[in-house]
Amino acid sequence: MRAIPSSMDSAVVESIDDRLAQVARDQGVRIPWAIESGSRAWGFPSPDSDYDCRFIYVRQASDYLSLWPARDVIETPLDAVLDVNGWDLAKVVRLLLKGNAAALEWLRSPIVYTGDEAFRDRLLALAAETVERDLILRHYLHIGQQQLTSGTSLKRFFYALRPAVTLRWLEDHPESAVPPMDLPTLLRESSVNAEIAEAASELIAAKAVTRELGSSTRPPVLLRFVEAEFERAALRDEKLLAQDWSDRIEVARQRADAWFLAELQHLGE
Repeated sequence: MRAIPSSMDSAVVESIDDRLAQVARDQGVRIPWAIESGSRAWGFPSPDSDYDCRFIYVRQASDYLSLWPARDVIETPLDAVLDVNGWDLAKVVRLLLKGNAAALEWLRSPIVYTGDEAFRDRLLALAAETVERDLILRHYLHIGQQQLTSGTSLKRFFYALRPAVTLRWLEDHPESAVPPMDLPTLLRESSVNAEIAEAASELIAAKAVTRELGSSTRPPVLLRFVEAEFERAALRDEKLLAQDWSDRIEVARQRADAWFLAELQHLGE
């Protein structure tokens, strides 16, 4: 599977392909999933946005039995244009069970450099069975609150707006713990009113011609929306802290262990 928008620089995409091939060759790993993350995949790039490639890799089954396991992260040199790094599949699964939504987002990215759709679908199925939806809610609440208070740049406000719309999407889709990754889709599939959707679309258009760290007035209608979503989610979060998830976590871990062993066998065939 490959899904690269025509708007992306073909030379940069080729450089990313080369890095992925080098990682697979030098590290002796398989990369069943490599996508774009960051503002390009989130649906609000700036003219100077860099490229944030993230990938999931798998080692040989015997490597997971070593008394001295390798790092579960592979990083490549960071420069002004490219940010390319990845996580071991075992790390991804553990983070999913902890409610880290970043791993889920990688599976929903609209920009795919290289991908095994069957692998992606199997991992999404595991997430649907094991991910605690309330932990995903907490993830977006805390990330959004942190971004809202960390600066006045347009970039920071978008990093708060997307979690706020994600919280609304999760409220609108109580059967799912895996929201879309990009802001335009979140807006279309949620119950935000026309005024908010229009203001968000206008802000996306403004960011498309604004430097990544540029400042802009936060539209009052969007700021009120973001604050209201965080306030509502915070009330729910207080109740979540009192829950005991130990039994469910143990069941999820057993399921994840079985899935991981089966996946190693499947990918090794």
